[in-house]
Amino acid sequence: MDRCTIFEDLKVVDFSTSVVGPAAGRVLADYGATVVKVESKTHVDVLRITPPYMGEKAGINRSGFFNAYNAGKYSLSLNLWIPKAVEIAKRLVQWSDVVIESYRPVIMKRWGLDYEELVKVKPDLIMVSTNMLGQYGPSSDYRGFGQHGAALAGFGATMGYRDGEIAVPYSAYTDYVGARYVAIAIIAALEYRRRTGKGQYFDHSQVESSVDFLTSMVLDYQVNGKLAKRPENRDPYSAPHGAYRCRGEDRWCVIAVSTDEEWQRFCSIIGHPPWTGDPKFATLPDRKRNEDELDRFVESWTVNHPAEEIVEMMRKGGVPATVVANAKDLAHDPQLLHRKHYEVLEHSEIGPHSYENFAFRLSKTPGRPRSAAPCLGEHNASVCTEILGLSDEEFVQLLEEGVLE
Repeated sequence: MDRCTIFEDLKVVDFSTSVVGPAAGRVLADYGATVVKVESKTHVDVLRITPPYMGEKAGINRSGFFNAYNAGKYSLSLNLWIPKAVEIAKRLVQWSDVVIESYRPVIMKRWGLDYEELVKVKPDLIMVSTNMLGQYGPSSDYRGFGQHGAALAGFGATMGYRDGEIAVPYSAYTDYVGARYVAIAIIAALEYRRRTGKGQYFDHSQVESSVDFLTSMVLDYQVNGKLAKRPENRDPYSAPHGAYRCRGEDRWCVIAVSTDEEWQRFCSIIGHPPWTGDPKFATLPDRKRNEDELDRFVESWTVNHPAEEIVEMMRKGGVPATVVANAKDLAHDPQLLHRKHYEVLEHSEIGPHSYENFAFRLSKTPGRPRSAAPCLGEHNASVCTEILGLSDEEFVQLLEEGVLE
């Protein structure tokens, strides 16, 4: 694997599943780390069986979801319910610098792979455990995925229409938030070890990471006793402010008018229809008081124009606006393509496949996905013989005993 050099000597064992741990591990892999993903055919990572699949053909190596967060890694399949597999895992930990896991608090301990055991074989180990609610506390053993985490973190109370049903963010929102915290914490622990020679263990709660994004709402309640209401698409300091239907099937644009000067520019752009001169829309407080009617008028204009045309008109006229992008828009977005946001790599089973680059660009040490995501157990032989130094005979014996499953 061709790598950049920032984490060239870093070795990571990734026991994690789903998104948080794997995405954090991919950050390190993109910047040069050797990352070995330990997984099992007996209990497949849930993302491997989560669509969409390449060519709409299901298969444990064909999930676009899994492939997105595991690029650049090696895959070692181990049935950790077999004692010899645990021995192999410990040898791998001894080789490593960092261990990532994302199981419920009891699982790693049942396998004998919790921090208290692993630090015996690797005294300066850095280990992170990430799960929905952390390693301790009355709710720490709750099972759940990102949708449950988003609800627990309070996002449901802030989304949806006031007179409709509560909504939560699409997909596993807390996973996407939490991965960045885990990666940053690992980097901080590496710097601490560089200075002191000591490793450390840290316990990451995905829900707590996500509550950070609603701090103002929580503080408003703590200080003022005020519960946040679902704001729909509106903002207390802007009007019009929302997503408006445009010409075409399920096409929308977003427009935000925050000042009276922007309001005048908006009215000029749309040709000063009669309703724009109504005194009930003259000032921001007026527009907020009559926002339902205002939104109906705005949409009566936007629905007659393509979203891209509206956005071009608004931007030229000095009014913030953009298209509500769908997947097709993102795949062909000229800005993303110009910045090489997508990287096409050759996958062992599905062939050429697009991977996202990370959104930040380091000028001296630019990272990128160096290889496609692995098939399950694809690197069993190379990890066992090249990294762990097992003989061919020992490797064959592990196969025969069902250890590499």
